[in-house]
Amino acid sequence: MSQTPRNRPHLYLRNNDQFRQSIDYTSPRSGNTPPPPDRNRIKHATKLEGAIGKAIAKARQQLESRTSEIAVGQPGFYLEFEVTKDQANEFEKLENKTKQIELVAVKQLLQQEDTVKATVFVPESSTEFFEKKVQQYRDEETQKGNPKNAELITRLENVEIGTVQSLFTDDPALFPENRQSIWWEVWLRHGQLEDFQTIAQRLDIPTKSYIHFPERTVILAMANVEKIEQVLQNSDTIAELRIAQDTPSFFLNLKVTEKEKWAEDLCNRTLPPQDDAVAVCLLDHGVNWRHKLIEKGLDISDLYTCDPNWGIFDSHNHGTEMAGLILYADLFNALQSQEYITLIHRLESVKFLPPVGENEPELYGAITEQATSLPEIQNPKRKRIFCMAVTSEKASKKDGTPSSWSAAIDQLSFGEDNYKRLIIISAGNIGEDIFPSDYLDRNDIETIENPAQAWNALVVGAYTEKVNIIHSDYQGWQPIAPCGDLSPRSRTSVSWENQWPIRPDVVFEGGNYASDGKNPAESIDDLCLLTTAHSHNYKLFTFMCDTSCATALASYMAARILSAHPQYWPETIRALMIHSAEWTSAMKQRFNKAPKQKDKKNLIRRYGYGVPNLDRALNSSKSDLTLIIEDRLLPFKQGNNGIKTNKMNVYDLPWPKEKLEELGETNVELKVTLSYFIEPNPGARGYKRKHRYGSYGLRFEVKRPLETDKEFQCRINQVIRNEEKIISNNTEDNNWFLGSNLRNQGSLHCDIWTGTAVDLANRGMVGVYPVSGWWKEQTQLERYNESVRYTLIVTIRVPEVECDIYTPVSNLISQSMPAKIGSIPFLH
Repeated sequence: MSQTPRNRPHLYLRNNDQFRQSIDYTSPRSGNTPPPPDRNRIKHATKLEGAIGKAIAKARQQLESRTSEIAVGQPGFYLEFEVTKDQANEFEKLENKTKQIELVAVKQLLQQEDTVKATVFVPESSTEFFEKKVQQYRDEETQKGNPKNAELITRLENVEIGTVQSLFTDDPALFPENRQSIWWEVWLRHGQLEDFQTIAQRLDIPTKSYIHFPERTVILAMANVEKIEQVLQNSDTIAELRIAQDTPSFFLNLKVTEKEKWAEDLCNRTLPPQDDAVAVCLLDHGVNWRHKLIEKGLDISDLYTCDPNWGIFDSHNHGTEMAGLILYADLFNALQSQEYITLIHRLESVKFLPPVGENEPELYGAITEQATSLPEIQNPKRKRIFCMAVTSEKASKKDGTPSSWSAAIDQLSFGEDNYKRLIIISAGNIGEDIFPSDYLDRNDIETIENPAQAWNALVVGAYTEKVNIIHSDYQGWQPIAPCGDLSPRSRTSVSWENQWPIRPDVVFEGGNYASDGKNPAESIDDLCLLTTAHSHNYKLFTFMCDTSCATALASYMAARILSAHPQYWPETIRALMIHSAEWTSAMKQRFNKAPKQKDKKNLIRRYGYGVPNLDRALNSSKSDLTLIIEDRLLPFKQGNNGIKTNKMNVYDLPWPKEKLEELGETNVELKVTLSYFIEPNPGARGYKRKHRYGSYGLRFEVKRPLETDKEFQCRINQVIRNEEKIISNNTEDNNWFLGSNLRNQGSLHCDIWTGTAVDLANRGMVGVYPVSGWWKEQTQLERYNESVRYTLIVTIRVPEVECDIYTPVSNLISQSMPAKIGSIPFLH
């Protein structure tokens, strides 16, 4: 199916003829085409007949091997014609619109400077077209007595069956080795985008970022040569192939004066943020405010320091590099664009690390608290997100146990009353040398760094889609990570005990490393992101990678969401980013098609919930709707015999019941995310019962197809009463991907249910209920009477067919305003 545009908001449960002159025109084309070669008619025809015959025989074999489950579009094949360079202008004669034969690619061979090759697509119905052309040349004559078709046939030197290499128009030295997956620029024939996306999906080829031209659509696709061959054999979509060269090395290798011109151009095209814009507050080594690209989004009054002796400017490069990514994302895209760029959000900088040496680890928590307070005191009403890509392997127990620093992060996030904070921090990097043989095994052993044990923060790991090595200095080198997999230095929580949160939450682009096969892997320009350099007067650009880079990109996305919806809670921004995330094909292929619980655990503790998508986070579509609820409940109360659980919320959601029933056995997905912030209670006391780390917990449950409303509520209450005693849940709904035992860790819970539309039709009721925490167990602290807030996000997705489930739900919400959410009676 075609991809339905995301052009609908999530459902919140809230002329100049006088300027035109027409004149006669005559083309200035000159007729200097050289005459065709003088050929021995019979000998030349015999040679071409043999070559075409061999090519057609191979073409028929390809057509017979066409796979109906994969194939799309018109059956056909490619022929590659060779001529001498001086005859190349006549390649247009290879086309025949009546026969739907199209010239798709022309290239000159560097190793044969006098040879040019052209590739045409030939539909199966026109298989014999060129054979007849040669036969007519051999046997028939024009009225003037010349061989028929001589203008074309005499110019041809050879004909072969077309291959992937035939359509590859870049430097042949860049053509990938077999089985090496890279990003291709796939130039599609006119009107073939939908068919290509279909066959790409069937072949599990990731695609992204397409642009339209009058006769071609260019899309990026990640595949090896073998996958591209399958596309050629089973579709008529591809016209041309190139290497995707979106690497920062072009800008990094410029002369100083050239860099200044590029930076000046971008600066002139960049509009500063509004006075009331959302801010990303960067806690780092400071930022070089004088950089012309940074000063567009960073006012000098928004530079702070935790110690006046440290100064406010960047002393280690890292902060300025982060700043460029936070403001512009990948600077490569901004520099090569010709569009005006409006900075949606602004930057704040707090220098909370000394220019020399380092803070004592046990003081990081206090210094972080101080750092967050500085901009808040100065601009208390400004909406902001905190970004921190500073971690420490020291003072970390490597098992998920909270530290004072991570607990301080949780406390800052939890805040007071309605003043919560979204803090985005990195998962940390592996510091030692990386070898190809270490990849993933090493990542699974090297655990998340301090303070990424924090429950409430959005913890960011790194993955990569950068695998194309273009620079001539690195010919023969190979990327460490496959496209879509974990960035080589990113840490994980695979070895953590099950009781601790899933870390990282999500992954963003963090670049790749390359190896020559002998020495430790290196970070090279081609595999990194372009950003602002510390120097503002001679270097200007540099590259960045690893989880710091990913954390900056995560902050950019969070700021975009908050800018679009400034009323959203921090819990909601975190939830939307995680809810929008998906695992890449490379991530899922690391495990069996039917993964066991251990495989699923390793999946989420290595990659989190996957790669977030800004469009999914902001918009719904007709067949993919998202409901957002921000609500509160009072989890505990004082009873006769101590503190007891108090309230749960049940939502009878506006549901496209009739539409889902019409869809019958169609496969659908239901995704649910529950996000809240806990108040931490750190201290290595086992974290059991009254020494729990979290103040409380929340859980969600969804009504099952055969349950009545009353049965659903009773089941949830039974779960609450017995949660402490449950070892295994024999009544688990097996259609959930993770299930409650895996998803119910930390303070964010996300899971995906898959099944039929008819089963989902009766599942429009969701319950949110509390579970125990130190608020309940530590009665002397008298925190049991605190109200808590949370965000619940529910998405229904129909991935296989065109349908509109959005409108029925939107109508239901409009008809029920004000919405009677939470009005279902509770069963006591």
